[in-house]
Amino acid sequence: MFRAAQVFTRSCLTITKVKAAPKKIYTVRFEPSGLKTEVPEGTSLLEAARKVGVYVSSICGGDGYCGKCKVTVDEGQYQSKPTTLLTPEEVRENVVLACQTRILSDINVTVPKTHALETDQILTEADTVRFSRLTGEALEDGFAFAPLVRKIFLQMNRPTVKDYTADHERLNLAVRQNLEITTPVLQMGYRILQELPYMLQRTDYKVTATVACRGGAAEIVQLEAGDTSGTNYAAAVDLGTTTVVIHLVNLTTGGTIDTEAAYNSQISFGEDYIRRIIYAEENDAFDEMQNRILHDVNSLIVTLAERHHVNLQDITAVVCAGNTAMMHFLLNIDPRRIRREPYVATAAFIPPVRAAEVGIQINKRGLLYCLPSVAAYVGSDIVAGILVTRLNTRDNLSLFVDIGTNGEVALGNRHWMMCASSSAGPAFEGSGVKHGMRAGTGAIEKLQILPDGSCDYQTIGDTPAAGICGSGLLDTISELLINGIIDRTGRFAQKDGARLSQGEEGSQYTLVPAHDSHEAIVITQPDINNLIRSKAGVFAAIKLLMDATQKRPEDLDAIFLAGGFGNYLNVEKAVTIGMLPDVPPEKIHFVGNTSIAGAKTVLLSRQAQIAAEQIASGMTYTDLMSHPKYMEEFVKAKFLPHTNLSLFPSHRLATG
Repeated sequence: MFRAAQVFTRSCLTITKVKAAPKKIYTVRFEPSGLKTEVPEGTSLLEAARKVGVYVSSICGGDGYCGKCKVTVDEGQYQSKPTTLLTPEEVRENVVLACQTRILSDINVTVPKTHALETDQILTEADTVRFSRLTGEALEDGFAFAPLVRKIFLQMNRPTVKDYTADHERLNLAVRQNLEITTPVLQMGYRILQELPYMLQRTDYKVTATVACRGGAAEIVQLEAGDTSGTNYAAAVDLGTTTVVIHLVNLTTGGTIDTEAAYNSQISFGEDYIRRIIYAEENDAFDEMQNRILHDVNSLIVTLAERHHVNLQDITAVVCAGNTAMMHFLLNIDPRRIRREPYVATAAFIPPVRAAEVGIQINKRGLLYCLPSVAAYVGSDIVAGILVTRLNTRDNLSLFVDIGTNGEVALGNRHWMMCASSSAGPAFEGSGVKHGMRAGTGAIEKLQILPDGSCDYQTIGDTPAAGICGSGLLDTISELLINGIIDRTGRFAQKDGARLSQGEEGSQYTLVPAHDSHEAIVITQPDINNLIRSKAGVFAAIKLLMDATQKRPEDLDAIFLAGGFGNYLNVEKAVTIGMLPDVPPEKIHFVGNTSIAGAKTVLLSRQAQIAAEQIASGMTYTDLMSHPKYMEEFVKAKFLPHTNLSLFPSHRLATG
């Protein structure tokens, strides 16, 4: 920083730059990890935590209004802004909001366990296994087995005076014959061409060629001496806003070797991708965003490779599916217009690129493939879901719903498809809910209110309740409604009761008393309002797509629910609160993590890759933000289950 001292003379204006005094540097220590870092005076605790890699929950990305980044200052001087998000008791105990607290000396900070991101909390959906198995020459879903990258052992005849075909053409001919390549273009890199004669002569024309699909062409990306065709691997990646999931795949057999997952380390910059884009804009941190997600992807790939003694040079491809913003972050291409009207992505159909150019640590000439997106808010994860459910090939009408950080829906059949996105998911992932949490150990995933008002619940891992995740939150809203504790507007209908009380945020209902947990777990009126807004967003999107095509719930042949949230969803309760259309339960199918399943399907089949491109280009996107009827439908859906009970004929309140 500089300040200007102005000195006037008769002839000109002279500006002398005087250097400002350097800021003092202080040491910050975080417990219980013991991690330390040095930062300039005035740095926020949240920024210091990000620098050293300590995760502190911050849904608002550091703007000071979510109240999730509470930490305790054990020692040291600081300056913290006043806030109503801290109780007087917390203030006395030196609890502060990390994003609103500036460091004024060496300081020691304790980060509560509630902030911890433990990889063993990640739940991997077992039902996606059915999308990974191969039988014979075809995938179970009907796509021909033809991986995007293949290794083929070639035993070519040596040149003679009668067979004087050049080495390059001899190799190309052998590749075409063995892989039945019909594309007119078969490419080869300059360095491979330089080394080609020496490699062929040294090996007596017995080599293994690694051949990759690249748009409308094929490319020989690597030549190896002898037969290495049995060591060909790839990574299928679900690049989620909250989690990153990777499957290590054997490209020779098509089998899945192992799976690994981790939380997306960009979470420290905001729990939704819009918040992360804002942070990156304001802090010129797009490189940092890419580095974070690259670290996650590379760490998971290395972990899988080391566990199974796979050489990273034998991993020749990576296929990614995810929302549009996450794909932009991975490739470090400009995502800023995603959040600004007219909400345009830089790229929807991303051509294959060298994985090493992006920073992914596999074979230096290996390729990164990204599934295509539809629009700024309907990404390749939805295209992957359509692909594996085969919605685009069905004669009858189907609905696809993916409730994650956002809520995306697609409606259609083999003749037409429409899609839309609603900002619905964060609440059902615990965001903006007092005791909300992700689906990790100790999260309440199922809940029932008993006649005496107490709650019977089940936690993930059968451990003491630490909070409540998406499926448990949905159960809670439904149970409160069924038992008359809240009315159809979501307001508490009762004024008193053993479980009803007044808290910092108004009326609240105790789900788990303090003696059964570290603290009492409650559902507050703002929590309920937030959850109702989220479910209303999902249903309004579904309703608008169905109205636009003049379809009714009874016209639906199937509803596919994707994502980890869907796996544990109680269908009847989802209908009770009006998040899903009122259809018979047997029409609703849980399809698991279709993003990773779609990435893997494309990885194993060029035919599937072409189908994914056709899905993305053939789907009609409806922008809800500019839709003239969206707000009307959204307001109608903010009742439980809806203002129009005729839409929910099986609902017990409809006839009660």
